[in-house]
Amino acid sequence: MESPVFEEIDPASDCECPGCVHWRRALPHSWAGRTSGHPAAHRALALAAVASAAVGAGHAVPAAAASHAPHRPGVSAGDEPDTPQGAMAPLHGPDGRPAKPSVDPSPTAITRGEIINRAKTWVAAKVPYSMSAYWSDGYRQDCSGYVSMAWQLPGNEWTGSLAQYAERITKEELQPGDILLFHNASDPEKGSHVTIFGGWTDDAHTHYTAYEQTRPHTRRQSTPYAYWNDSDRYVPYRYKGVTPEEPAFEPDSGKPGAPAAAPYPGAAYFGPGANNKYVTLLGRMLVARGAGASYASGPGPRWTDADRRATRAFQRAQGWTGADADGLPGPRTWELLVTGEGKDVRDGAVGPPPASHGVPGYPGRAVFRPGANNAYVTQLGRQLVRKGFGRFYRGGPGPRWGEADRRAVEAFQRTQGWRGGAADGCPGPETWRRLFS
Repeated sequence: MESPVFEEIDPASDCECPGCVHWRRALPHSWAGRTSGHPAAHRALALAAVASAAVGAGHAVPAAAASHAPHRPGVSAGDEPDTPQGAMAPLHGPDGRPAKPSVDPSPTAITRGEIINRAKTWVAAKVPYSMSAYWSDGYRQDCSGYVSMAWQLPGNEWTGSLAQYAERITKEELQPGDILLFHNASDPEKGSHVTIFGGWTDDAHTHYTAYEQTRPHTRRQSTPYAYWNDSDRYVPYRYKGVTPEEPAFEPDSGKPGAPAAAPYPGAAYFGPGANNKYVTLLGRMLVARGAGASYASGPGPRWTDADRRATRAFQRAQGWTGADADGLPGPRTWELLVTGEGKDVRDGAVGPPPASHGVPGYPGRAVFRPGANNAYVTQLGRQLVRKGFGRFYRGGPGPRWGEADRRAVEAFQRTQGWRGGAADGCPGPETWRRLFS
């Protein structure tokens, strides 16, 4: 029996067979410019001639079948390193031809709901993890390709480039559609990973719903903050193209407690981490139904324990108990509120609002950040002036958070003996307590 003879050749530039499609992607350089010095592993092997003696009944020996990713015929899934790290690449269409890579990191406008809904499509399809395969939507089937898809980016980014489309935020600012990114710059293929934040699963903010692309396929599950390993190396980011979601208000129903009749938006818009117009609308309707004592200020778009307490009080007013009075508005709770039906909350049923972080009056870090404009900033500034830190203000404290406020807070923190991150100019609960004690 003669041995098969193999010849090493370059894939044809116009061939659409699975092998040539794969190698054109893996090696996107000009075939003409390649030299014989390239490793054999980066070239296609073609069988030039096979001659064999008759064996048994003389059946031909079948060729080994190539491994392909589901839903994307002709794209090799190949052997890949055991890492979630990918590389920056253009989108690939269903025909397997690469699109022109985008050089413009300008964000595409998208709402948080759209981001999460896009993320859910891969979860439902159980898209297999792969660093070389591309799903039918053109995005690479690894962690950074998944985020690129959810954010609707113009190309497939990697963990080292995703940040150019985003702005760094704090843990307290995380909302659905944001990401938690770990890019190991010294060794990108060691541990680099990214997940999509889907909302907190507990009031203590120790766990969150993570949408992620990992082996064996896309998943959605409760995850400890920030991740199972290397937790201290993950950084929260927010896509620059996120736009606010406005509720689709309908004409006034004319019934008490219903300033606007809006359809129930879904449970995803309520609970820890939620920040949207529906939370504000919920709070206003609850105040109109007698649950206003739960709020020290507001209501506002950021979900807080006050919203949960007010919702629970309204649910209990209907005679509901247990899981039916969990403080999270379901379709029935929403229906009663927008139609003005059901029973109002009795006076005193809610009780006074609890102290934030155990400190009376502290509203939380979210109200003290660039762009903030509220009464708490004015209250903080006036107290800083009383404490002797008014030299930083040229025109007196006002409601808009500015550099004067930050410098005044930083100076106060330093008088407490704090340094480094403890004196960053952002008032935490302990800074607030000492200022107002």
